[in-house]
Amino acid sequence: MFHPRRTLRVLLLPLVAGLALTALPAQTATAASTLTNGGFESDGAATAVPTGWSEYGDTGASYTESGGHGGSYRLSQYSAAAYKVETYQYLSGLTNGTYTLTAWVRSGGGQNSAYIALKNCGSSDQRTDLPVSTSSWVRIVTSINVTNNQCTISVNSDANAGNWINIDDLTFTSGSTGLSIKGSDISSLAKSEAKGGVYRTSSGTTGDAVTLLKNAGMNYARLKVWVNPADGYNDKAHVLAVAKRVKAAGMKLLVDFHYSDTWADPGKQTKPAAWATHSYSQLKTDVYNHTYDVLNALKAQGTTADMAQVGNEINGGMLWSDGSTSNWSQLAGLINSGYSAVKAVSSSTQVALHLANAGDDATVRWWFDNARTYGITYDVIGLSYYGYWHGSLAAAQTTLDDVAARYAKPVFIAETAYPFRLDSEDSLANQIDTTGELVTGYPATTAGQLAWMNAVADIVEAVPNGRGLGVFYWEATWTAVTGNGWDPADSTSGNGWENQALFGYDDRALPAMAWFSHR
Repeated sequence: MFHPRRTLRVLLLPLVAGLALTALPAQTATAASTLTNGGFESDGAATAVPTGWSEYGDTGASYTESGGHGGSYRLSQYSAAAYKVETYQYLSGLTNGTYTLTAWVRSGGGQNSAYIALKNCGSSDQRTDLPVSTSSWVRIVTSINVTNNQCTISVNSDANAGNWINIDDLTFTSGSTGLSIKGSDISSLAKSEAKGGVYRTSSGTTGDAVTLLKNAGMNYARLKVWVNPADGYNDKAHVLAVAKRVKAAGMKLLVDFHYSDTWADPGKQTKPAAWATHSYSQLKTDVYNHTYDVLNALKAQGTTADMAQVGNEINGGMLWSDGSTSNWSQLAGLINSGYSAVKAVSSSTQVALHLANAGDDATVRWWFDNARTYGITYDVIGLSYYGYWHGSLAAAQTTLDDVAARYAKPVFIAETAYPFRLDSEDSLANQIDTTGELVTGYPATTAGQLAWMNAVADIVEAVPNGRGLGVFYWEATWTAVTGNGWDPADSTSGNGWENQALFGYDDRALPAMAWFSHR
């Protein structure tokens, strides 16, 4: 529906016949220090080589057409036959330093590769793959350090027949981007290991999962803590033990307080059994004491938490019904009690508030507007974003951008994941197990899993003003191990998530771990 108009292919053939190049053309004397015609507005539609730009390869597959992001026109790359084309612009006379290329993009997917890049800038080339987004525009960025006073801006497709991309509103400005958090939730790990779980390198060598993830580029671990779980895992003692390994590996630590004996999420926020009959006043003390106890024990063993979540996916509040969003003043009191405990242990530990559904800007805004009204204190906003449940990348980007600006807070994706296959390794059906549940353009393959993670990282990296902190993959180590099922009260419960771990059914590290090396 949104592919470039194929009739243009016919119109352009006479214009570009015989223009395919065998080598990059010489850099011209007209190169400038600022980007020319970044919005592709100079020439109107059906221009094969837009003003200020050059082309290389199958040049008939790249042209301007109507339907811009900001203005009237855009650059498109498309052909009815397989093609390889680069549209590029060489900049000279640059002051050395860091620069960021920003672009608004759409893509139908299916290419061997489709990306924007910065190259020949004196440091390692940088590129960002285009996320698949067939209707809505998505903003992506690429950052580089210019050391030789020049840089080439490049738009590339290595595409199959019928593949297409749209590019518009490119800017090249001073400043850098990148993610400080490239993390994963590994709450399942301690129990997995106790029940016989094994983790291997991609080549099959058995190793320590924390070390394998660290070696892949992971720099931050997330661990949930339950108050008195039925199976004895995800409690204070196990968080302390895994935290030692996390810190020994040189990674940072996020502690995720559920304030429950089991899973807390938008559908359930059940009080711990030990707190069930407590008054609201006592619950505030419970939250403070529990939060302080866990974090102070971490500090005492030399593994101070770098961040703490006061609650998990608290769209509807926590410690129901006392702390539900039907009573904001009481919810505020509970959250602020947790905040005070975190800061009493370590003033440098960041307090995050975590909601589900990054694709729903209206709800996230409603929640944090109320948080502001009722004086809730926090440092960082965390959002869950599962594309098969929470809407498009463009919708998630809208939310991230909006809340970062509206509340002047850093944001991060606290949870995301994607399947690398659909069948189950154990007897329990997987949470995502049919092609109809998948995100368009992202197959349930190891390549699809990696592409999804890179796309999520891209939209967080693109949050303006450096407020996009990063991403946590959810449950990288939750492989199918007998006894390590979803229900802490039922040792026979299965795992509906093993097809979304970062280790395969042969226990080997999967290609998607490459996302940890995101800029």
